[in-house]
Amino acid sequence: MTFKELGLAEPILKAVEAEGYTSPTPIQQQAIPILLKGKDLLGVAQTGTGKTAAFGIPILHHLYQSQNGQKGRRKIKALIVTPTRELALQIGDSLTAYGKHTGLRNTVIFGGVKQAKQVNALRNGIDILVATPGRLLDLMGQGFITFRDLEFVVLDEADQMLDMGFVHDIKKIIAQLPAKRQSLFFSATMPQAIVQLSQKMLGDFERVTIKPQQATAEKVEQGVYFVSKKNKPKLLVHLLNENPSDTVLVFSRTKHGANKIVKKLSQANVNSAAIHGNKSQTARQKALGNFKDGKLRVLIATDIAARGIDVEDLSLVINYDLPNVPETYVHRIGRTGRANASGIALSFCDKEERPYLRDIEKLIKQEVPRMPEHQFVDDEGSADEENQNPKQGRNQNSSQNRNRNRNKRRNSSYRGRNNKNRPSGQNNNRRRSED
Repeated sequence: MTFKELGLAEPILKAVEAEGYTSPTPIQQQAIPILLKGKDLLGVAQTGTGKTAAFGIPILHHLYQSQNGQKGRRKIKALIVTPTRELALQIGDSLTAYGKHTGLRNTVIFGGVKQAKQVNALRNGIDILVATPGRLLDLMGQGFITFRDLEFVVLDEADQMLDMGFVHDIKKIIAQLPAKRQSLFFSATMPQAIVQLSQKMLGDFERVTIKPQQATAEKVEQGVYFVSKKNKPKLLVHLLNENPSDTVLVFSRTKHGANKIVKKLSQANVNSAAIHGNKSQTARQKALGNFKDGKLRVLIATDIAARGIDVEDLSLVINYDLPNVPETYVHRIGRTGRANASGIALSFCDKEERPYLRDIEKLIKQEVPRMPEHQFVDDEGSADEENQNPKQGRNQNSSQNRNRNRNKRRNSSYRGRNNKNRPSGQNNNRRRSED
């Protein structure tokens, strides 16, 4: 199937083609026809599957078709609510690209910055509003935003909204929406709280589910290093020096941890920057912009701040800290291997993180390949596991030896693939935060 077969307006097709899109992703292929019919939609899909285009393109199509030479001040016809500033800005950029030939306007509002510019954009009139919950409620309370003319509403990354404590804000927003509207609800996971929230928002809806295993197992080459906690910085520097031309996104579990990683890398003469909720919006946008443009090779991020990162040809994701929620692992490695590209995701696992690794492997229904022995191996952790269950330890040793031999080839292949036909020193880079 092609985008042309979906029956989209010509100006949108022109813009989509200019973006290099030819065939829709699975969620786009399933969701766009449903939304073009005007039905509500419940989408279960992780970041990186093409959700923004899946909901953005049909909304732009409807708004473009209904313009009919409409004059006067523009009124908000579509609302997209998302948990983070970075993701809101990313959605805004995508809508601008897809709608550049339609004459439609969008603006993005979020907290952490002064509201003057955002208020001015609202006063000048817009068709589509992309917002984070806190600033949206704030400007609604001040009378700058009304939903009288609203026709479309999207709640994106709903599970993260709840994780970040936005559930009461979201319920307040839903209570203010007009009864007659088309509603779109997207979430990577569907715990009971999310199901209940979707029931408050959706009317007669259809459901589209894209399984996370597609992005995890098929597109991303994975590996795990067993390493002591104190030696994680040394292993990170070692890997970065081994692959000096790679663009690398490093995940830290905490804001403080992200800052420490930047400091450790600086001591090893590796330039990097961190993005997390304690950084100013200006600092975060500068770091992310430099990373996307190839001016910064290594970016350290917390899970929340990373939700809006969409970088072409991202070579490598490193889980410096394994997440304690297995679904988060899927989100993280989805930063690489996007669309039809392949990618590599490596994880560091210390003794205390072994249970997290087991939970991840249970979720993705496969063993994350063990990387070859290295000088920073977590010997203490391995010994402890063997002492707890000698028989299991011997079996595990045998299995790890097989994995070690297999992954020596994998590691050599990875280095060779990244360095093949690449002159020494040449840089081939191309290109979630709390509200």
